[in-house]
Amino acid sequence: MLVDKPAGMTSHDVVQRVRRVLGIRAAGHTGTLDPFATGLLVVLVGRATRLARFVEAQSKTYLATARLGVRTDTDDLTGAPVGLAGPETGCSEAQVREALAGFAGQQQQRPPSYSAKHVDGERSYRLARRGEAVAPAPVTVTIHRIELVAYREPELVFRAEVSPGTYLRAIARDLGDRLGLGAHLTALRREAIGPLRVEDAVPLERLVPADLLPAREVLRHLPTRELDEPDRLAVSHGRPVPADPAPAGDVALLHAGELVAVARAEAGWLRPSVVLGTS
Repeated sequence: MLVDKPAGMTSHDVVQRVRRVLGIRAAGHTGTLDPFATGLLVVLVGRATRLARFVEAQSKTYLATARLGVRTDTDDLTGAPVGLAGPETGCSEAQVREALAGFAGQQQQRPPSYSAKHVDGERSYRLARRGEAVAPAPVTVTIHRIELVAYREPELVFRAEVSPGTYLRAIARDLGDRLGLGAHLTALRREAIGPLRVEDAVPLERLVPADLLPAREVLRHLPTRELDEPDRLAVSHGRPVPADPAPAGDVALLHAGELVAVARAEAGWLRPSVVLGTS
């Protein structure tokens, strides 16, 4: 299911709602959204929960709003201010645009102290809530594109397409540091995960069983291979089938248009890594 998550709910809350609507227990989301954030949340159900890693590996596009001049301990609007609010920023739109452009590309990013990253074997946010000094190790992220959408001092709106594991809160924080002002994120909306777009999602309050999509819909980014009946039987039992012509990487294997498995192309063979159907 493609769900348009509202503000004020956790991603787990959304999954619970989907379970009630469908009357099932096996369901999970791909890619957590903070409670204050809105937008696209992909919820997989039944055997399709095995596809989570293929969804999570895709780039994500966000529309974010940041406020210059104030830092918070969480790097977003839910945290306590760190230090005093600064005066009017005095930054021109050109300065903000240039600073944002400098984030494009691969870089090291320090995750927020209030994050799910592990520090000495424990979640960073748990340590931070106990008042302990937390310094999560920097991670390599890629910002594929980033652009200023609007600027009205002291707030700016920007859009960014980023690699998995990138924190938009950290971009807002680091933008403030680069401008010498401090900043924090005040709003966040996820617009896309790979080719999946929030325009195709259903608002949570209007969700009905008919909104459940075929599993192959969340794998639009993968090349496909239609199987004949003998190959379908082989793949359903985890056996490889010849790759002709030979694709590269992961391949969605279909039979009569339905997803049977995801396979990895290796040395002229398609070797199933996730099998959905066994009949």
